[in-house]
Amino acid sequence: MTENPAPRGEIFVVDDDPGVRDTLSLVLTAGGYQVICFADGAALLSVTRSRTPACILLDVHIPGKSGLDILKELHGEDYPAPIFMISGQGDIAMAVRAIKNGALDFIEKPFRGSEIVERLNEAIGAYQRRQRENSAPAIASLHFPGREPLTRREREVLEQFTAGASNKEAGRTLGISPRTIEDHRANIMKKLGARNAADLIRIVMTAQRAS
Repeated sequence: MTENPAPRGEIFVVDDDPGVRDTLSLVLTAGGYQVICFADGAALLSVTRSRTPACILLDVHIPGKSGLDILKELHGEDYPAPIFMISGQGDIAMAVRAIKNGALDFIEKPFRGSEIVERLNEAIGAYQRRQRENSAPAIASLHFPGREPLTRREREVLEQFTAGASNKEAGRTLGISPRTIEDHRANIMKKLGARNAADLIRIVMTAQRAS
């Protein structure tokens, strides 16, 4: 007799498509998670007032307030669990905007169940490791006068980059896909006015000497 995997915590799924909710519930339950599904953002918000999941999967297009609106109400980057946006074909630009507003990453439809379980395992594991270590990036205290402020996640990505990590290595450490790491790096370079990777390192080193 095969033993069921040990519970890994709750995952909240928000999607107005019953088929998507059923599929995610099945694959994530098989992966050892307890799954609670919501058809809209209002239902999610009412539950998050009293309990915090291990992760949230939030569709971009849901009835009432959009997924992006709900993300903002949850204060995505400061929310005590990773939030993934679920995006259909053609919604990638919106999903990228969501990442800038605090979503950890996005999952594009259609998806394979095994890939989602693997990605969530990595993301939740990376988040829990950072929480246990309770260590802010060294770059978190750096100031870049005259530049647009970096978000906390951008600083985490910048920390990985200056340590010499590849996109794949940084993604593994932070629980983010390499493609999203590339998006963060491009945004970091734009904010700091870096022309290339070497220029970015110079800007960081200058800020470190000034701190």
